[in-house]
Amino acid sequence: MSEHRIVSLLPSATEIACGLGFEDQLVGRSHECDHPAEVRALPSLTEPKFKVEGTSAAIDQRVKQIVSEALSVYRVDTAKLRELRPDVIVTQAQCEVCAVSIRDVELAVADWIGAAPKIVALAPYSLGDVLNDIGRVAMALGAGVAGIEFVTGLSRRMSEIEARAKAAPSRPAVANIEWIEPLMAAGNWMPELTGMAGGRNLFGVAGAHSGWMKMEELVAGDPEVIVIAPCGFDLTRTASEMSALEAGPEWRRLRAVRERRVYLADGNQYFNRPGPRIVESLQILAEILHPEVFAPSMEGAGWRRL
Repeated sequence: MSEHRIVSLLPSATEIACGLGFEDQLVGRSHECDHPAEVRALPSLTEPKFKVEGTSAAIDQRVKQIVSEALSVYRVDTAKLRELRPDVIVTQAQCEVCAVSIRDVELAVADWIGAAPKIVALAPYSLGDVLNDIGRVAMALGAGVAGIEFVTGLSRRMSEIEARAKAAPSRPAVANIEWIEPLMAAGNWMPELTGMAGGRNLFGVAGAHSGWMKMEELVAGDPEVIVIAPCGFDLTRTASEMSALEAGPEWRRLRAVRERRVYLADGNQYFNRPGPRIVESLQILAEILHPEVFAPSMEGAGWRRL
């Protein structure tokens, strides 16, 4: 494989590069890149322009204020980026709020003298996009064959989970929540994962951005299972936010709440990180939806019952 100096400004891209065998060629990362653990030793090149502390409602207001002013949500350390002399930079073009965007990177390298780095902008909306993006990173790094083999292995593992889920006796109706206040229903690849895990997705459209929803819609759908995995939140952070949902009388009327089928999941490490661990995300859903078929191998680390 070719030798590179790679900067990844997206956690999933960092995991893709490492999965392809390029971990020792990474020279810089985003402030959110934390897996595998060894990448934390790399220089961090980004930071958010808003406080990430506080409630989901407070974070939502801060981000919307920045976006309303047509500003970027993140800062790129242009000087440090230049010092690292990358020949490949991986970022994203899917969501201005989730991570550093291609616009941020293009501005950061606009006045560079000499050979400009290759910018690879990932844009995953569907499950197919997630797998295709792995192949795109592989091609950009001169590792097309390794990319095919990597994607084939991930696809095989997911197919095995899907086949086992099909043998389950039921297909429960599922609400996947991606943000708590205000409520957001998970779209993108989540409806597909839900179907593969043996459930019926009630809200959110496959291949489309996650959309806002009202509590009245959740009540009307009355899901059998609710999975709450806010973007960027781990299990502890998500649990601390639940009072915003539990305070209302509508919440207690939901079938999933009455039957204790509400689950918290790590939206930061898994569901909202469209890289190799999309397989673990599918495994988590399968364990939640069909404990009669799947042993709880990810319980505690990836999910827990509320």
